[in-house]
Amino acid sequence: MRPTLILTVAAAGLLLVACSNKTQSETAAAADHAGEAAQSAGADAAANTRAAAAKTATAVDNAAANTADAAGVAARKADAAADAAAKQH
Repeated sequence: MRPTLILTVAAAGLLLVACSNKTQSETAAAADHAGEAAQSAGADAAANTRAAAAKTATAVDNAAANTADAAGVAARKADAAADAAAKQH
């Protein structure tokens, strides 16, 4: 009975070592995948930020152009109103 117990304990020990190596390999692979996913997410976030910044810059440029156009129209209307008022006097 004693040799059977020793063999059982030895087999269990070898099994634990084998499982431990497999677990370490799987853990390392999972860590690699997590690192790749984090790097990809970072790259995607940077690309999205650049795209959003470009769209914002375009919108600001368009708003500035529209404001300048509106100011020009308002100035012309004010001049026309002043000319009309001057002609009435």
